[in-house]
Amino acid sequence: MNKQHIILSLSLCAAFLNCAFALSEPILPLEGSWQFALDRKDVGIDQKWFTEDLKTPDTIWLPGSLQEQGFGDRPSAQTNWTTGIGKALLEDVRFQDYVQADHFKSPFWLTPQRHYVGPAWYQRTLTLPDAWDHQRIVLYLERPHWQTAVWVNQTPVGTQDSLGTPHTYDLTGLVSAGQNRLTIRVDNRVHIPVGYDAHSLSDQTQTNWNGIIGRICLIRHNPALWFDDVQVYPQVAEQSTRLAITFKTTSHETIEGRLYLAAESFNCDTAHDVPERFFPIAVSREHNRFEFDYPMGPHVQLWDEFSPTLYRLKLRFEPNDRNAQAVEHTVVFGMRQLGTSGTQFTLNGRPIYLRGTLECAIFPKTGYPPMDGVAWKRILRVCRAHGLNHLRFHSWCPPAAAFQAADEMGFYLQVEASCWAAFGEGSAVDTWIYDECRRMLTTYGNHPSFVLMTPSNEPHGRNRDTFLAALIASLAKQDERRRFTAGAGWPQIEQNQFHVALEPRMQRYAPLRLSDPPQTAADYRDFVARYDVPVISHEIGQWCAYPNPAERFKYNGFLRGGNIEIARDRLDKAALLHLGHDFLMASGRFQALLYKAEIEAALRTPGFGGFQLLDLHDFPGQGTAPVGVLDCFWESKGYLAAASFRRFCSPTVPLARMQRLVFTNDQCFEATVDLAHYGPRPIQAQAVWYVRDQAGRVLLSDTLPNRTVATGGLSTLGKVRFPLKAFDQAQKLNFEVALCHTDIANDWDIWVYPAQPEPSTAESTVYTTEAFDDRALSVLKDGGKVLLIPPPARLKSQTLGTFRPIFWNRITFAAQPEHTLGILCDPQHPVFALFPTDFYSNWQWWDLLERSKPIVLDDLKLADEPLIRAIDDWNLCRSLGLMVEAEVEKGKLLVCSIDIHNDLDSRPAARQLRRSVLDYMGSPAFLPKTRLTPEAINGLFREPTTLEKLRAKVFFVSSEQEEYEGPKAIDNNPATLWHTQWSPQIAPRPHEIQLDLNASVQIRGFCYLPRQDGNRNGWIADYEFYASEDAADWGPPAAKGRFENNAQLKVVRFERPVKGRFVRLVSLSGFGSDPHASTAEIDVLVD
Repeated sequence: MNKQHIILSLSLCAAFLNCAFALSEPILPLEGSWQFALDRKDVGIDQKWFTEDLKTPDTIWLPGSLQEQGFGDRPSAQTNWTTGIGKALLEDVRFQDYVQADHFKSPFWLTPQRHYVGPAWYQRTLTLPDAWDHQRIVLYLERPHWQTAVWVNQTPVGTQDSLGTPHTYDLTGLVSAGQNRLTIRVDNRVHIPVGYDAHSLSDQTQTNWNGIIGRICLIRHNPALWFDDVQVYPQVAEQSTRLAITFKTTSHETIEGRLYLAAESFNCDTAHDVPERFFPIAVSREHNRFEFDYPMGPHVQLWDEFSPTLYRLKLRFEPNDRNAQAVEHTVVFGMRQLGTSGTQFTLNGRPIYLRGTLECAIFPKTGYPPMDGVAWKRILRVCRAHGLNHLRFHSWCPPAAAFQAADEMGFYLQVEASCWAAFGEGSAVDTWIYDECRRMLTTYGNHPSFVLMTPSNEPHGRNRDTFLAALIASLAKQDERRRFTAGAGWPQIEQNQFHVALEPRMQRYAPLRLSDPPQTAADYRDFVARYDVPVISHEIGQWCAYPNPAERFKYNGFLRGGNIEIARDRLDKAALLHLGHDFLMASGRFQALLYKAEIEAALRTPGFGGFQLLDLHDFPGQGTAPVGVLDCFWESKGYLAAASFRRFCSPTVPLARMQRLVFTNDQCFEATVDLAHYGPRPIQAQAVWYVRDQAGRVLLSDTLPNRTVATGGLSTLGKVRFPLKAFDQAQKLNFEVALCHTDIANDWDIWVYPAQPEPSTAESTVYTTEAFDDRALSVLKDGGKVLLIPPPARLKSQTLGTFRPIFWNRITFAAQPEHTLGILCDPQHPVFALFPTDFYSNWQWWDLLERSKPIVLDDLKLADEPLIRAIDDWNLCRSLGLMVEAEVEKGKLLVCSIDIHNDLDSRPAARQLRRSVLDYMGSPAFLPKTRLTPEAINGLFREPTTLEKLRAKVFFVSSEQEEYEGPKAIDNNPATLWHTQWSPQIAPRPHEIQLDLNASVQIRGFCYLPRQDGNRNGWIADYEFYASEDAADWGPPAAKGRFENNAQLKVVRFERPVKGRFVRLVSLSGFGSDPHASTAEIDVLVD
């Protein structure tokens, strides 16, 4: 045990003793050094280790985990990780140098210094004071992980298995004054199927640690009578509380006396002492539960995010028998009442909006959650600085310190019962979840911050809905103080008191997808209208930034950033390490842009319940998902300040509904200005708007009518409209709306391009072509200039040009075609002299990137930086360019793999970029330093496939899942795929895909490439292949058989050629019970 750890543990112990603990009885702390032994073979119970002193010399400090103190095994490729997602990918060839190395580095989650799953034994001698003899003694273990079993002086006490609440054991009669041996066995194996990826236990985030990390103590009670439970139910409208009080007694007689109640406020500016009241009661074993109304009076102070007043209720029962001991108890609560009004939540009758993020048990320093209020208040302060008021605990339950911090700071919590599981299948979790939910409601029910509860993240199971409907009905009956739903993400069942729904987020909701031109007008109102309870959008965002290579130095605790080191190493091997910071900044600014759009779409949705980000900070597991504007330590990455985030995420946010962000100067700018206001009271809103140029100079300004704006919803402040004809040069402008005499403001970038631009003077001196043809080569040999704009389909690169960035990461979601994180360019480069741009992707790049294809530059020896880079997936780590320049022969060549050639009349940004490129090429500044050969340029192109030569197309599919449509089976991109429908229901077999070859040809065979993303869903086993002249008369199959169960390309040659214009591949079966069909690529072999 090092000195630093001892000091830390002692400070934690002091924090425990000073927290607002629910019990006021005397306490005997047990923190400190314990004897310790691993039980690798699980023989301790059979060998009765609890009957004597442990025979190992090892000691350990509690609270703490055994792994952080050097016990367990060093991780390796053979480690039995507690996880489901990504576990099989440890065999991925890309990472073998890291997982097989002496110093193992996990590419999929943070790397613990030690790993152990199994029983461990903790033992110590406790000395019980004489005054504690013949008293009721309770052993209190806060946050053990996981199952505990306790023995005292060889006598078994019991076992417990809660993941989210303290384990308490009644030691009355088993301990006596003097020395006693206490033995605790902690087993962190998964004995209840809560889900291997649940953050309550998964190695993906907090690790599957073994130990006890919270308060450890003995509590002394009156042996005859004690308070067993006190629950406070605020009745805000009545300015009263309803108290449910349960006593326990060992007496066989009825104990009569008076129960005194007195409450006082704290955590507020003005003190409020509620007059003491008393009630005569008679307590017996049979009659031990009482309910009382305790009036709080007309000066009662309510709890919410703006005024988090708390009350300390002191209860004292004085028996009429003067020889009997009085018993006392203290409980903390807040006067708040959660309700609903249509599809909105209300708190104390006022509509509220939940602006939330997730907490996924990410604690790199220790590998387990903090148990002190200081740490939790820091996290909540960071969230509050970013305008949030809500925290969702994804598949885990936080400790008491988190609830207490949220109580004091006015934060709304969604708590989950430690599951990401299948329900209704008869497993042990079906019973356990009822018990765990009830334990959580009893333990944490008085915390006003605890407003929402669900048993699981994204639950599944054959009888899921029926099972969860009964569970939610049971919980709602038990506790009226909060709202319950069956699961985060799904299902949306009738019993839900609110929904956390997957659909209202930008990746899934058609009007807001990034596949359409940018705008700020659409919202989710059509989805919300389907329901009559509040809807919260589930895990919105998940927009990635590039991993920060410098962040590896911050992982100096128990968990090490091996995944960050791997990303840095891959950058280094690709000779791109010098760009690591630039990749972070450019992708980060792009990420911030998308989070702004995501949050504003949610805020401008009338009647919406709120949103839950995934995430404000990075998620280091499941393949590494750098989806936060903060890192894993809740610290800034340097590209978005909290104050900037708060402009579009706070209680009061100006919003502008604009149908477009890219204009031509023959159009008018139009915006409807709304105000999303969820402050504590109505406000007078005098809005002023500004239009500024890139230098920040105000070009236009005006005020909107002064309005009284009610709290709890959206209000329209007015409309803004002005012509753009004065802007005759391409410009990036900024439109800002601010409320006078406040710091409330929000802004949006817009772009204005000339509607009738003058042609470039270089049009006549630069040869522009889509092909590197003989004329292009001739021009270059003569010392001329060539602008090469190749069609995306002709480029050899296995890349996808798109504005859309990577979702989460391409390890967990390998099937996604997106593999870039925006662009990186130098805005000061003369090629952009007439095309205003930032160094990162902004909205004016949408059309350009949607009609592009990045070029892989790894084999080209470039002396110049690409004029425009595409930032590749950090797991692929290729050097990608969208615009490069070079000397070829005696001339100068600029290759632009963005389409700035076609449909320019309707594409102002493309038209403007082309003009800027041509002017640059006609200027003295066009001086490429790189020399390339014609062979190198030709090497960028590929031969067309048979289907491309035929101009074939998909004629029919039996079904297709959204985003996995049939044409993706013939797009010459193995990363995309056709997949049969699985939602909202699974399409039945047989499955088929038909192609129209556009001509009748002699077909000698076909090729089938299974999906290549590491997922076997849909791999075809038994198949039939047909050819037809008319797609009506198919005749017998030209081939049938069974494919091998692997991801390799399948080539089937017919015994004799068949002639046809249409072909048809039928999937008769999959491997195992797989009901789907999928295809990465199909091709035909023809004469």
